[in-house]
Amino acid sequence: MDLTLRLSQQPEADELLSRSPLAAMIGMLLDQQVPMEWAFAGPYTIARRMGGDDLDAHEIAARDPEEFAALLSEKPAVHRYPGSMAKRVQQLCQYLVEHYDGDASAVWRDVSTGRELLSRLNDLPGYGKQKSQIFLALLGKRLGVTPEGWREAAGSYGDKDAYRSAADITGPESLDKVRAHKQEMKRAAKTAKATKATPKK
Repeated sequence: MDLTLRLSQQPEADELLSRSPLAAMIGMLLDQQVPMEWAFAGPYTIARRMGGDDLDAHEIAARDPEEFAALLSEKPAVHRYPGSMAKRVQQLCQYLVEHYDGDASAVWRDVSTGRELLSRLNDLPGYGKQKSQIFLALLGKRLGVTPEGWREAAGSYGDKDAYRSAADITGPESLDKVRAHKQEMKRAAKTAKATKATPKK
């Protein structure tokens, strides 16, 4: 299995995502309200601005909140909402320090079932059900983390040969397919909302 992630479409950033569980976890956290490539390039940008080539949960958790927010806000900003996302990243790292001694991979290292892993991911600050299922699918499809029942626990994101999320991206072509799927889902949701809002005669 090729364990190289290609989510940011930037070689250096993708290399960090591929070797650093914490970077991948933070990238997934940032993946909201911005293009996917922007979100997953974020961990690499944070690492560089912190003066290293990797991320350390203990170091991030201990940073002064205002200082860390300023670090994410530098141009180009790590996210459209760097202040609020800086807070979420620190909350995530603080949780990892408290529950997993700062080791992101410990979240999945000893799990025996996909359901158990999904439960652990759901407990992470900033991870709702959908984000947890997508990250679970990413772990299974791209990083070789395949506890029993992981596809079922990931829901539709665990489907083979699908193009629904970050878990299905292997390069520019699949990225375009995932983006097209997301746009179609948004259109469908908008249509459904408009239909629901139309008064019945």
